[in-house]
Amino acid sequence: MGVAGPSGPVLDRDEVDRALARLGAEHEAIETSLLALQDHAGRRLLEGAELTGTTKERWGTAEASITLLWAYFDAYAATLRSAREIRSRRRWSNRDDLVELTELLRGASVTVAGSTSATAAAPTMAGTGRLSEHFTLAELVERMNELYAKSLDMVVTADAVWSALPARIDLLAAELQRTRRLAHSVGVRPGEHPSGDDLEQITRTLTSLREQVVSDPLAFWAPAQGSSAPGGGRPDTTRYDREALALEEVRREIDAVLTVRQDAEARLVRLRDVLNRADRTLAEARSARGEVLAKIAASEVPAVSGPSTALQEQLATASEYRRHAQWHRLSPLLESLEDRAEDELLRARESLTKVTEPLAVRAELRGRLDAYKAKVARHGFAEDPLLVERYDAARRMLWSAPCDLRVAEQAVLRYQQAAAEVLVPRVPGHGGPQDRRGES
Repeated sequence: MGVAGPSGPVLDRDEVDRALARLGAEHEAIETSLLALQDHAGRRLLEGAELTGTTKERWGTAEASITLLWAYFDAYAATLRSAREIRSRRRWSNRDDLVELTELLRGASVTVAGSTSATAAAPTMAGTGRLSEHFTLAELVERMNELYAKSLDMVVTADAVWSALPARIDLLAAELQRTRRLAHSVGVRPGEHPSGDDLEQITRTLTSLREQVVSDPLAFWAPAQGSSAPGGGRPDTTRYDREALALEEVRREIDAVLTVRQDAEARLVRLRDVLNRADRTLAEARSARGEVLAKIAASEVPAVSGPSTALQEQLATASEYRRHAQWHRLSPLLESLEDRAEDELLRARESLTKVTEPLAVRAELRGRLDAYKAKVARHGFAEDPLLVERYDAARRMLWSAPCDLRVAEQAVLRYQQAAAEVLVPRVPGHGGPQDRRGES
């Protein structure tokens, strides 16, 4: 190291040779990176695209930055060539050569014309309004790295969006067209079915989305949090995913319509059967109500409604839809009818149960009376006068019309009590019932 000059201590020959070797390697690396950026598919697409929005604004800056990068690189290369020429003058460089080399290698020896930077949209280190900028080689490399990283980030981001979203949108659009054809075949059309309107809306949205992605890809980029690497992030597929989900919902609806077309006749037959069973059950309930009113006295019997004419009318409408192949209208109608028909059958069965409840009570009392009579007979008390009297009284009430259930139940209870007194033996010396066969 020699005496200090304007750029610091003068480098010796070994330091100069090492610096030139390092700068040469650096020059090759920078040139390789710039050429790769120049040939990047994303950059070529950006150059030929009609851009809008954020992408247009950022590409204007990035394009100017790339132009400035080449200007900086040319200045860097020129300075490096000058340094090599000075070093090659002599095998052993003298002091004047070393001072000049030190100034080139360490001083602000790189001059970039102001006209180049002034016309570029990219910011410069020295600001605007200067005729030229002066850098050391180290400052110039730092500046080139900064511009390169920003330009590469923009190019990589646009290329990533273009590589991902348009192809996915095209695939979804193809699926959309297949779905539309299928929808038309089963009568799902715009203005006639909500799913037909949904398909039209999805078509418009996908067309608009693709145009926006192609012209402004950066609007569809989600940067990675905390990442400074070029292209750190992922394409924002939120709008695409929303349309894909909407199409899937429409597809499920059309599948339901297709299912209806395949088994419509079987479902209509099942519906007719369920409604017929409900009607027969209601008819049975009305008949039973007349019987109850005739045979049971002092009993509240609920009224029985007639068959559901609304369901029958809707069933007829469903048959019309089936006959005219209006599957998109038949599908929701069948689903509604199936639920309501089952409810109608359940209502009819509940009505029959409530109407026939007095008859069931009478049958239970009759069964209880005969069961106790059989029990008494097994113990040899069939001819007991009191039991015969109370049995005959209860039987007349239960087998006569109209039957008063409350009075008949009391008669059955009296017969049960008398039977219990006969069947339970008296304990000697205590009160209570005893076997009356001894008395006779």
